[in-house]
Amino acid sequence: MGHPRSGRGRLGCRSRDRAAGRGPVASPTVSPVRIERPRIGFLGAGLNATFHSKLLHRSGLDLVRGAVYDPVRDRAERFAAASGSTVAGSEDEVLDGSDAVYVCSWTSEHPRLVAAAADRGVHVFCEKPLGVDLAAAESVLDMVVGAGIVHQVGLVLRRSPAFLVARELVRDAAAGEVMAVVFRDDQYIPTQGMYASTWRADRHRAGAGTLLEHSIHDVDLLRMVVGDITSVNAHQRNVHGHDGIEDVVSATIRFDTGALGSLTSVWHDNLARPSLRRVEVLCRHRHVVVDGHDWTGPVTWTDTDGSTTVLEGEGLELEAAAILEGEVMTANPDADFVRSVMTGTPARPDVAVAVEAHRVVDAMYRSAATDGATVALHRAG
Repeated sequence: MGHPRSGRGRLGCRSRDRAAGRGPVASPTVSPVRIERPRIGFLGAGLNATFHSKLLHRSGLDLVRGAVYDPVRDRAERFAAASGSTVAGSEDEVLDGSDAVYVCSWTSEHPRLVAAAADRGVHVFCEKPLGVDLAAAESVLDMVVGAGIVHQVGLVLRRSPAFLVARELVRDAAAGEVMAVVFRDDQYIPTQGMYASTWRADRHRAGAGTLLEHSIHDVDLLRMVVGDITSVNAHQRNVHGHDGIEDVVSATIRFDTGALGSLTSVWHDNLARPSLRRVEVLCRHRHVVVDGHDWTGPVTWTDTDGSTTVLEGEGLELEAAAILEGEVMTANPDADFVRSVMTGTPARPDVAVAVEAHRVVDAMYRSAATDGATVALHRAG
């Protein structure tokens, strides 16, 4: 094996997709109404809402901080004090005073709140998952499409520098075809620690456990990096004993390219591991590894000539920024959402992308319910 070298500058990959003439496509207009200074409201004021609020602040965009509502008023007051929002006494108050809202409640509330926004023509950023099951997720898609509003989903790892670079390395014609992928994701169960999301132990609010609530990110990343999934086999366990909240899932995956993969998702009690992923993609001529932090890496790849390259930190972020620029996106999902609201153009990733991840998750649960039987997926439409 060659000596590791630090990656600098553009990757210089010749993407199979790009070679085939497929590139960014100009987005059509969603709504003819342009909003110069949108009023942004929040439904929910927890950890995810705070994350998005901070990114809005970093964006530097000229927007109006609207109202925030949370069933726990103290939480709404803390959010308002930090963000400049005002505390609302009801969801309706937020919706009636907003051009766009963030839906950051527990999962079972997402469809109801999206419906309330869509009925008013209010644009929506909905946290993932869209709902407690596939039917709920599909209903959200029907709502936003029917209303003609801008809609985006909190699948923020689609902007992860590590996974964007991994995607380009895998698409590079020099890598050869993808043969297999191994994806492991573990974190301490988020009812504790910095997450403190006690509702995630309640199946009526969360819908399910680690696969739906956490690893829907991973399913989406597998689709982004490797391709569409055609069949799955899965098993699950419930170690913590919360009714309907699985904390271990192991799945095998077949992609439409013929590649095979595995996904292991675990919610444990090791508080030293808040959320960690390790992914290996084995191509015919290249081995790509994502390890450590989703944003700072490192990403390591070894080619058939024996050379090994490591890209991390600022260098990784610069590569990812160049990739995003080519796709008319930035590293800040919330800035891009607000720009879409301002211009009336589609946002990314949208609800349709999330529904495709929900289809895979649903297939995995159906397989697990039948002791790992193969479940085939059929693409919508």
